[in-house]
Amino acid sequence: LEDPGILKIGQNLKFDILVFWQHGIELRCIDDTMLMSYALDAGIHGHGMDELSELHLNHKPIPFSEVAGKGKAQITFDQVPVDRATAYAAEDADVTLRLWHILKPRLVGERRATVYETLERPLVKVLAGMERAGVKVDKAVLARLSADFAQKMARYEEEIYEMAGERFNIASPKQLGETGAWSTDADTLEMLAAQGHDLPQRVLDWRGLSKLKSTYTDTLPDHINPDTGRVHTSYSLASTSTGRLASTEPNLQNIPVRTEDGRKIRTAFVADKGNLLISADYSQIELRLLAHIADIEALKKAFAEGLDIHAMTASEMFNTPIEGMDPSVRRRAKAINFGIIYGISAFGLANQLGIARGEAGEYIDRYFKRFPGIRAYMDDTKEFAHKNGYVETIFGRRIHLPAINSKNPAEKSFMERAAINAPIQGSAADIIRRAMIRMPRALAYAALSARMLLQVHDELIFEVPEKEAKKTCETVSGVMSSAAAPALELAVPLDVDARAAKNWDEAH
Repeated sequence: LEDPGILKIGQNLKFDILVFWQHGIELRCIDDTMLMSYALDAGIHGHGMDELSELHLNHKPIPFSEVAGKGKAQITFDQVPVDRATAYAAEDADVTLRLWHILKPRLVGERRATVYETLERPLVKVLAGMERAGVKVDKAVLARLSADFAQKMARYEEEIYEMAGERFNIASPKQLGETGAWSTDADTLEMLAAQGHDLPQRVLDWRGLSKLKSTYTDTLPDHINPDTGRVHTSYSLASTSTGRLASTEPNLQNIPVRTEDGRKIRTAFVADKGNLLISADYSQIELRLLAHIADIEALKKAFAEGLDIHAMTASEMFNTPIEGMDPSVRRRAKAINFGIIYGISAFGLANQLGIARGEAGEYIDRYFKRFPGIRAYMDDTKEFAHKNGYVETIFGRRIHLPAINSKNPAEKSFMERAAINAPIQGSAADIIRRAMIRMPRALAYAALSARMLLQVHDELIFEVPEKEAKKTCETVSGVMSSAAAPALELAVPLDVDARAAKNWDEAH
């Protein structure tokens, strides 16, 4: 297992690496069929062994429930009789090897070997190390936040009942709809709130707090490992089509940062005594990649000169001097800048800014006139996607869009927006993967004992001894800002903000 000259083939080897570590064994020289499939067919189908077996081998493997039972009667694998365990485990190994014989040649034949070997396989051990390290979470902070949120929700409830003129179950869309709204989905409530209606806004506030309480402050304590006192999330390498990692059990990537209450959750993520947490975050990486990929001179120049990109956009669009600019004008430009990446419509922008749809449409038209290269990029990308059924990141990751030529106009429109965004979001995901892969060696070379704990979209979290914080911030920033090289020379600099503090919120 440790011999670097013997190839070990597995399916989802991150799990096995963690098990081997518990026994002091270092698994070396690996190939992972799950990641091979992901590098080849992201967006087309799932990459679990059972699905791949049926797809490529026309064979349905033995279900786990058949050997271990179901529900409350289910036993752990060490309790399964040896004859049944043998059949189940041997089939796993056999299917995995058969899949390897099919997928390995495809990597070379379809020119996906570099993506697999530089962005997928090397990350397995890095993520396993992060999962093993975990992050310390303060139960007392969570308990206090739960109590605060409950009190605030109670106040909101009374305000809502007063505005509605009756008492009802706020959590029930049906009962809320009966207070006068035709629809109670989040988009409708946000639209009504943006138009200045107080009741929908208060309902949104209540729902937001309810979700924070039920998803995080009430349940995170259950995820704290009693042996380590830390939360050990699990990272999935092959569950998004764009290359972004996904965090589960618990999901630590969806903690809201735009609201004050959401940010309070991060205060519960703390460093051990004598240590600090470092948050290192790419600054506006997707806008920078848009400037590079779409070759937008005005944006490239602004990033190269370190200008405030949103103020610059506002100045270009609204003929307003940057000096003394009204913050609301900059806010509009910011909403358009980020909205354009995700193919925002005039309707969506109008809701976001609380303005008329016609005015929002004028803003979008003005934006495209001012930055014509963006429209050209969008049109070219959609044309490529329709013709080929996929788009690619700047590092060659292929993101398949099987429904891009759908006869359903809504589905086709959704896939076109995905096609526009995928090369940008996927390239950002590839860059942070490259940084994560290089990080352990860079930290070791600098004789630093920092541990990488979490990855949250464009942000990496580390735990470090206080005396090493400054040098670690410098090392981490250097690795992240140069992560595209030497494979690619970007037309814009990658800026990284790295700060150290006692908890995640203060460091961010």
